[in-house]
Amino acid sequence: MKKVIEIEDLCCKKCAERAERKLLLLEGVTSAKANFKKGVVFVETDLEDEALFACVADAGFTVKEIRPRKGIFG
Repeated sequence: MKKVIEIEDLCCKKCAERAERKLLLLEGVTSAKANFKKGVVFVETDLEDEALFACVADAGFTVKEIRPRKGIFG
């Protein structure tokens, strides 16, 4: 499932890369792409939101919201 993680304090490219790397270390995350300008990380995973929340918090960030990613094709 594709998800969007909104992160409160993604301030620069280095922070975005740190969040991406941390998420990619989780078993069950197949891709992670951060956009620090929008303050989000796009993730493809089969994990529950709680595991993603804990991972991002462990990396030192504050999660605003985790929601399903809606694309042009559904």
